[in-house]
Amino acid sequence: MSGVAFDAGGLIALDRNDRRVLALVARAAERGMRITIPATALAQAMRNPARQARLSRLIRQAGTDLIALDGPDATAVGLLLARTVTTDVVDAHVVVCARRAGQVVVTGDAADLIRIAPDLELLVV
Repeated sequence: MSGVAFDAGGLIALDRNDRRVLALVARAAERGMRITIPATALAQAMRNPARQARLSRLIRQAGTDLIALDGPDATAVGLLLARTVTTDVVDAHVVVCARRAGQVVVTGDAADLIRIAPDLELLVV
C-alpha cells in the first residue's frame, strides 16, 4: 500500500474523531505514505472549516495531495461512469484517484464504490 485515499465518508469519520481513521492518518504520516483527497469528496464533507479542525489540518499536511477534478480526470470519471452504468461523479473520482496512486480507499459506504470498482481495496469505517 502506497498510502490512502479518502471518500467523503472517510473524511466525515476523521472529522468525527473516529479513532481508527486518526490512527491510520498518523501511521501513514509516520511511514511517509501519501494521503489522497479528491476535491470532489472534500466538497461533500466540508461544511465549516473553522469547526472542522481535523479535516482542515489534514488537507494542509505536507503528505496530503488534494486532487482537483481537471479535464483529464473528468474524462476518466465520465468513461468510468459510462462503463459501470452509474452516476456518482464523486465516487468515480475517488476511484480514479485511488487507482492512479495505488491506494486503499477509506470509506463509510463500500457498496457504492464496489459497484464502480469491485477490485478496489477498501477500508470501511
